[in-house]
Amino acid sequence: MSSFSPESRVGDIAVEQPSATRSFYRFGIDFCCGGGKSLESVCEKKGLDVDQVLLDITLQAAGNGEESPNDWKSASSVALISHIITTYHEPLRVELPRLKSMLDKVQKVHGHVDPERFSELQAVYTKLGDELMEHMLKEEQVLFPSIMQGNETEASTLLGDLEQDHEDAGEALRAINRLTDSYVAPEYACNTWRALWSGFEDLEKAMHEHVHLENNILFPRTLAGVN
Repeated sequence: MSSFSPESRVGDIAVEQPSATRSFYRFGIDFCCGGGKSLESVCEKKGLDVDQVLLDITLQAAGNGEESPNDWKSASSVALISHIITTYHEPLRVELPRLKSMLDKVQKVHGHVDPERFSELQAVYTKLGDELMEHMLKEEQVLFPSIMQGNETEASTLLGDLEQDHEDAGEALRAINRLTDSYVAPEYACNTWRALWSGFEDLEKAMHEHVHLENNILFPRTLAGVN
């Protein structure tokens, strides 16, 4: 088991010990776009006890009878890309329109209870969905083929824009989290409303895992010329 310190970068911890992502979810720590920050700095900003977080990471590594997340660090780039497409890209193409349809319905029926909040949520989510669709196409049509063909130089030229896309998506997800009160629906919410909030929560979790695999494993590997 790897030994981590408060100075360890969050993204490095997630790469070296995939089970640590469970601790990061528990404490609300961004390990994808915020992966370059030290655990100590993140905990200080969030008012967390870094030693408590490190202890939780250690306990996760010890195991609690649950299946551990896959260690994608040791997988080939081709295997990792295949996993990203089948586990995240393909489901997103179904889930993004589904959530949009639900949001339209909830806003139409219940938007009057908080029109400003629903209007902002609609704008943020619509922009996020459009940008994610475009982002996935750039990866599948240009980046991923370049990596699989061993053309790391061409692939590397795209990474700056793609990482910025990830930052923008992260900002949108944080806004959605805020606008939904961390996905806690009001007591009077209908079933569709509750399902929508739950869908947004699942989307954020999947996107964190998705972006982590790219920002902290696939992209650095590509820059290093490793396939």
